Amino acid sequence: MTENERIIRKLYDVAELQDSRGFTEMFTPDGYFWDVSAGQKYYGADIGKTVDIYANAFPDMHRELGLVYVTGDVVIVELSLNGTHKGPLALSAGIIPATGNEIHTPCCDVFHLENGKVKSFHCYTAGTILMAQLGVLGNLQAAITG
Repeated sequence: MTENERIIRKLYDVAELQDSRGFTEMFTPDGYFWDVSAGQKYYGADIGKTVDIYANAFPDMHRELGLVYVTGDVVIVELSLNGTHKGPLALSAGIIPATGNEIHTPCCDVFHLENGKVKSFHCYTAGTILMAQLGVLGNLQAAITG
């Protein structure tokens, strides 16, 4: 296992602990997190919000890592986001109240590292699968509040 893969596995471990501050500290000062399916980029201290958003919505969130590809300072991870929707899911379009549904949503994450820290994290969650698993895909607008 390369050092860059170790760094990314540690990042997932910190997210599993729901440690948003520790998560943010693993990024370069100019680093960012891009939640591609939600259309939202986070910079600086806001990077930790991504951990908090999923921890609030899915307190039992587990990221099951599949294949990991490493090429120099680029790490790509195929994974599944797993959990039970027990709290509000905050999206840029609004909030989806808890549905009680389980998710097992495919995701692909692409990381660029610089000097042992994450410079960029592009998260490609299968949004339509996530919404279908929550039971809101057929009427997404009605499911979102506020």
